[in-house]
Amino acid sequence: MLIEKKHPQKAIVLLSGGLDSATTLAIAERESDSVLALTFDYGQKHAIETQAACAIAELWNTPRRLVGIDLRQFGGSALTTDEIAVPRSGGGKITEGAEIPVTYVPARNTIFLSYALALAEVEQADAIYIGVNALDYSGYPDCRPEFVRAFQSLANLATRRAVEGSPVKILTPLIDMTKAEIITLGAKMGVDYSLTVSCYDPDESGAACGACDSCHLRRKGFTEAGISDPTRYIGATNK
Repeated sequence: MLIEKKHPQKAIVLLSGGLDSATTLAIAERESDSVLALTFDYGQKHAIETQAACAIAELWNTPRRLVGIDLRQFGGSALTTDEIAVPRSGGGKITEGAEIPVTYVPARNTIFLSYALALAEVEQADAIYIGVNALDYSGYPDCRPEFVRAFQSLANLATRRAVEGSPVKILTPLIDMTKAEIITLGAKMGVDYSLTVSCYDPDESGAACGACDSCHLRRKGFTEAGISDPTRYIGATNK
């Protein structure tokens, strides 16, 4: 079932260039009268995703802001420092109590949502959409429902809009969906997944490694959805 317009009149969407955020943008465009995409160049090694975000925004004719934040200054993640290698054998399966993977970027979603909240106040936006997912994901603590609820509480306390009676809503339409469900929904809405980049360690051309957690989860999602995987893998290994 496709989403009917029922939520905010104006929305900010965190658009990374990945599969989940592309689907979230499509949902926001259906539910909102006006949408502004917000993308971050945070010093990630896989900077090809910012180019993907631009292409996705153009697909929907969505205005886009690109904000630079250099999280390489802090390091601590395989996505921001060459000193930590991206794991290539996890298989994308996360179990309860598992160690947080080295691809976790410290406080990334907290930082991104804080910027989005500031932009929402300036732009008089009614909501922020973020494509976090708590089912088929890499086990990051800032993708959980309890994190989103906590940030919503913070937003309700920390902003003029909330104090004046118009709080900014944090919307997570994918939070309880599997990758297969996300892909199926996105395909119905016309999301072009060939434009998206999910790989944690793509080559210079943007081809996916096919072996990191994110690649495993992406491939698994397309297989379970029964939809052809448009991902361009290194060595043309996609099947």
